[in-house]
Amino acid sequence: MAFEIRRLRAALLIAAAAALASCASSETASTATVNAGANRADVYPDITAIVSAETQQMSDEEAAGYSARLTALSGSRRSGAISEAEYRRKLAELQALRDGHGKAALSQIEKTN
Repeated sequence: MAFEIRRLRAALLIAAAAALASCASSETASTATVNAGANRADVYPDITAIVSAETQQMSDEEAAGYSARLTALSGSRRSGAISEAEYRRKLAELQALRDGHGKAALSQIEKTN
């Protein structure tokens, strides 16, 4: 009986090894990369290429504009020119812009690739 258990264990071990070997070989052959341009396995990298940003950076004028909006918003709140509810609404709008900017930029980058 002990001999048959060892024989069964050996047969299961061989079957498991064969299954793993077949999975590993088929997985590498059928795996598709998400971004085919990112696979540089067969190419030396070109370190002399000029690197450019994927999207345009915020200009100084845009940054100054957002800063002015925030300063005006806090000044209006402090002086009582706007209600607390209106302040919260505008603040939530700016925070939504802040939170969604990364996702919007990523979707724009992915559309161009």
